[in-house]
Amino acid sequence: METKSEVDKTQNLEKLKESPQDDKNNKGGNIWLFFWDLIKIIVVALVIIIPVRYYLIQPFIVSGSSMEPTFQNGQYLIVNEIDYRMSKPARGDVIVFKFPQNTNEYFIKRVIGLPGEKVLITDGHVVIYNAANPNGFVLDESYLPAGTITAQTTNQTVELGAGEYFVLGDNRDASSDSRFWGDVPSNDIVGKVVLRAYPFNQIKTFSTPQYN
Repeated sequence: METKSEVDKTQNLEKLKESPQDDKNNKGGNIWLFFWDLIKIIVVALVIIIPVRYYLIQPFIVSGSSMEPTFQNGQYLIVNEIDYRMSKPARGDVIVFKFPQNTNEYFIKRVIGLPGEKVLITDGHVVIYNAANPNGFVLDESYLPAGTITAQTTNQTVELGAGEYFVLGDNRDASSDSRFWGDVPSNDIVGKVVLRAYPFNQIKTFSTPQYN
């Protein structure tokens, strides 16, 4: 006949025999919870980051000198893609767009002429004709270095249709732009440059300039 103490000892031994397995089960459960939490974090991050990355803002790296001195080669820019879904590009906006002659390439230029306007380049200046200014006005481009001359080409006068934009690089002597290959259709516009994010000592936000 087993005494109470013997029974207690037996139960304790059984508990001791079970405890290593319980410990393994606990570890396995903890590992599973860790990976489950990690999966949830990744899913949430993707749900947030992917729409932001592809539908709201997008990074671009400047290649070339066509926008100097405003933007230098190798600078890292953030482009706002959502603004133009609710409004239209404004004169002076710096935009990134698909090159009309090869939509696999991306260009960065400044919007100069708007849909329905006529753009004339003469005597080193840009003249804009529109409904509000039928006699035309010389565009005051204060963002350009003093003394900048906008050279005219064989296509010195351009009339823009609906959804067409005339763009120029700020470095007028080293820019392939609408003077040479024509307008940019609105469907090819990716978005507006809003931030220079790199180099870190040159971080700056950008807004639409005001013209006199």
